[in-house]
Amino acid sequence: MQKTVVKNFRELSIDELYGILKLRSEVFVVEQDCVYLDIDDKDQKALHIFIIKDEIIVGYTRLFNRGDYFPEASIGRVVTHQDYRNFGLGHVLIKESIEAIKTHYSTSKITISAQKHLKLFYESHQFVQVGEEYLEDDIPHIKMNR
Repeated sequence: MQKTVVKNFRELSIDELYGILKLRSEVFVVEQDCVYLDIDDKDQKALHIFIIKDEIIVGYTRLFNRGDYFPEASIGRVVTHQDYRNFGLGHVLIKESIEAIKTHYSTSKITISAQKHLKLFYESHQFVQVGEEYLEDDIPHIKMNR
């Protein structure tokens, strides 16, 4: 059984924060072989959504209100644990993130900086590419709006 949790930074337990940072490091730093500073002083402003399954955090996103990252609300650090992919958790995370933005930030306009290879995934959630491809931490990205 899985559980989706929505918390602001101060509501996170030490174990939850550790699990989130561990998952982000495992995927974004180690798996994607990308050396970058994940702890960027933005988590304190973010709303954190994560999925717990088998007592570990297996999926995660962070959300920002308008003006905190982009002029529109945004979703970032979308990540699924390697052992839990292909079960639809990414779709659950995006749906929950969109709803949380509507509920907590009273908007439906969302901007993301998406890894280019996930374009079709985000398009399935009504995101549309705007502008050209660019490199972010040496990984091809595209800006997408919903």
